[in-house]
Amino acid sequence: MSALAWVFRVVPSGRSRLLLAALLGALAAGAAIGLSATAAWLIARASQHPPVLYLMVAIVAVRAFGLGRGVLRYAERLVSHDTSFRLLGDLRVATVVRLERVLPISAPRGLPSGELLSRFVGDVDGLQDLWVRVALPCAAAAVVGAGSVALVATLVPAAGLALAVTLAAVAVVVPLVSTGLARGAAGRLAPLRGAYQTEVLEVLDGATELAVYGALPARLDRLDELDRAMVGASARSAAAAGAGSGLSALAAGAATWAALWLGVGAVEHGALAGVDLAVVALVPLAAHEVLSTFPAAAQLLPALAASARRVREVFDQPAAVTEPSAPRGLPSGPYGLRVRGLRARWSPDAPEVLRGVDLELPPGSCTVAFGPSGSGKSTLAAVLLRLLDPSEGSVEIVGRDGSADITQVAGDDVRKVIGWCAQDAYLFDSTIEANVRLARPDAAPDRIRDALRGARLDAWIDALPEGLDTRVGEHGTHLSGGQRQRIALARALLADRPILVFDEPTEHLDEPTAAELAADLMDATRGRTVLVLTHRADLFRAASRKVSL
Repeated sequence: MSALAWVFRVVPSGRSRLLLAALLGALAAGAAIGLSATAAWLIARASQHPPVLYLMVAIVAVRAFGLGRGVLRYAERLVSHDTSFRLLGDLRVATVVRLERVLPISAPRGLPSGELLSRFVGDVDGLQDLWVRVALPCAAAAVVGAGSVALVATLVPAAGLALAVTLAAVAVVVPLVSTGLARGAAGRLAPLRGAYQTEVLEVLDGATELAVYGALPARLDRLDELDRAMVGASARSAAAAGAGSGLSALAAGAATWAALWLGVGAVEHGALAGVDLAVVALVPLAAHEVLSTFPAAAQLLPALAASARRVREVFDQPAAVTEPSAPRGLPSGPYGLRVRGLRARWSPDAPEVLRGVDLELPPGSCTVAFGPSGSGKSTLAAVLLRLLDPSEGSVEIVGRDGSADITQVAGDDVRKVIGWCAQDAYLFDSTIEANVRLARPDAAPDRIRDALRGARLDAWIDALPEGLDTRVGEHGTHLSGGQRQRIALARALLADRPILVFDEPTEHLDEPTAAELAADLMDATRGRTVLVLTHRADLFRAASRKVSL
């Protein structure tokens, strides 16, 4: 269960809250045991018709335990769930921070988007049971179980020993039996869910192509196969949980009968008062009810361990960027770029994509770096944006009063100077204004209008019935390729970075549209330091210089 221990290490906060929740849980369970013991003694003593004053302390104790159990249980649930959600929030933040280092532009190698989504949502959310249903209840049950054994052993030592044996069986033997019956079924559920979600996303994204080429039935059969596997694993896990519950009930019955038999013997020998026999007989039932969480928790452990391993695999992905421990500041503008002997690869075992690249971008210049597909244009953009560390060479931001190597500058500071416009910039299923405002959420309406005007979108938007409130559809499906690219250009202009990197801005556009967009791009970015990465260098005739990759 090293993966579960890793979860506690990666989320070290909230330990004081966990201790408080465990304490409240132990007090609530202790109140339940106390209520059973006191009520049993009260009923047995009342049957002897003593003066009512003899019963007042027990009556008050029953009321106190009854009220305390409810109040303490509510407080325990409130604190434990609040703590669990806080810890989950911290784990989500840690996961996102790690993904920022691991996912420069695409998903981690070997992890498709559906699988990654399953890990980030299903597996992380499932880990809440680690605190709410495993760690806290088991800690409270262990404390209360020890107290129950001590109470019964004080009255009848042999009965206390019998209770300890049955509680140990419930805490150790029953979980081993139930998990053995499951045979890893719970551990297989998380990978199966991830595979199922990946398959569903692929079928939804490629439904048209699958239908046209007659491949849809085979993919649906694959979904049915995964669904049957999940149902089978769930059924096996449920059967094992049922077996564990049955064995727990048998252990509780055995403890009760043993306590009753030993208690009757103690009464006959004068070692136990008759009214205390009810306490000896009923406390084991209450104690076993508290410890019933152990088999259920053990049943959850394989699934939780599998989820923890899958989340940990994301953290174990090699980081694409290493942030400096003592980041440097940037020189003052205007800004240019200097690239010397740049080499870069996406992972240590991958081939080099960039080999010995040299570039000089003076402030205010427009440089076109061109080359065929696979020549490293997108990789160069990732390095410049501090999304990928170079394996060799240097990239410097050059200012009026010096220069700074970007590997010695915090990534966020680099991206405050260098902006990016991708060939497939993501458009959210929202309005045009919301997609442009993404670059600067606090931008005034006039600034947004200026950015749209610079991208030559103002006339088109004015002609729309809903104007800026027009929805673009999922991935911008309601727009043409040129309109999508111009919205991406407007977003880059609104960000107002002194250095702009354009990655294949005219890709997937017809010749007239591409030429028009290239001219508008050159005009809108005049005065900025611009790097255009493209394989259609002839469209950018007004560029200051052109460099072949």
